[in-house]
Amino acid sequence: AKHTASELAKKDAAANKNVGAGRAGMMDRAGGAAGHAKFVCPICNMQAPSPKNMQEHHESKHPKLPFDPEACVNAQAVHGGSTQGVGVAGTAKKSKKLAKGKE
Repeated sequence: AKHTASELAKKDAAANKNVGAGRAGMMDRAGGAAGHAKFVCPICNMQAPSPKNMQEHHESKHPKLPFDPEACVNAQAVHGGSTQGVGVAGTAKKSKKLAKGKE
């Protein structure tokens, strides 16, 4: 029985998409303790995904203060990454296979 490309794509999405239920899955989809943004403004705690976005934010919202990229907190480094993958079905299956030595 041959599978169509759309069937295979649906199976792949179902296995690897983060749809975990409960509080852990909800927190994981929200980006964990760090959130999805990486950098946090030391002045107003606004989050930005990249140093360039943080510089643009700083020039826009804090124009009178000098911009110091070293002062921006890397939230993902502090919290150990953005997500833990608790709700990713494919990750759980793969880790079980690795534990059994099948891959």
